Amino acid sequence: MEKLPKAGLVAIIAVVLLIIVILKSSVVIGAGQAGVLFKTLGNGVDLENTYGEGFHIIAPWNDMIIYPTRQQSVSDKMQVLSVNGLEVKVDATVWFQPEYDKLPFLHQEKGTQYESEILAPAISAAARSVVGRYTPEQLYSSKRDVIQQEILEEVQKELKTQYVIVNRVLVKDVTLPIKIKEAIERKLKQEQESLEYEFRLTKATKEAERQKIDAEGKAVANRILSASLTDKILTEKGIEATLMLSQSPNSKVIVIGGSESGGLPIILGNQ
Repeated sequence: MEKLPKAGLVAIIAVVLLIIVILKSSVVIGAGQAGVLFKTLGNGVDLENTYGEGFHIIAPWNDMIIYPTRQQSVSDKMQVLSVNGLEVKVDATVWFQPEYDKLPFLHQEKGTQYESEILAPAISAAARSVVGRYTPEQLYSSKRDVIQQEILEEVQKELKTQYVIVNRVLVKDVTLPIKIKEAIERKLKQEQESLEYEFRLTKATKEAERQKIDAEGKAVANRILSASLTDKILTEKGIEATLMLSQSPNSKVIVIGGSESGGLPIILGNQ
């Protein structure tokens, strides 16, 4: 009777140990994640394999470190200097993800805090390098897309051998000192007003030229018409008009030899 309780106790202990072993040996890697295996009794990090999504069985004394592999983002507000030494605040967001096949190397060399260890410093260095090439006016107006692309290229170059893929950089805001910003806005307003004045002046000049050309054309046409109207042509046109009037059915009186009409008949009509 005494052996049964001992046997039951052993069985319970065995079951508990088995459950602990199973729990320690089973690993579930979720969607958008990958695992790196650390072999406690072996050579440390398994550099040959990256463990994908799903259920995995490992030795209970080993450890599976799980990393998110989906695209992630990190935002940072940095204070950098422009080309002429003025302080500029840049608010940027970077989209990145770890290189899947190189995840064991990333874990071994950089660790789970790789974002703060290598990514953030690379972004900061790239922003300082790129913004330092431009004046505040360029940063304020039309250079944001160019800056984004250049920061992206700088970060990609910096992290090329660091097992991190940088997909995109977005510069959300570039903040200049208030006085510099106001000065730039005044300058831009003056330039806009100057361009508007030049446009109006050009338009008025073109309209004056058009009117001049139109007037010259009319003057030339009048000179040509005046030169072509000789006395014979006028007499001929008068005869034609007289004949047309004489053929009309209305009653009329025709006076021949009117001196004031250049010798043409004068027709006096009554209805």
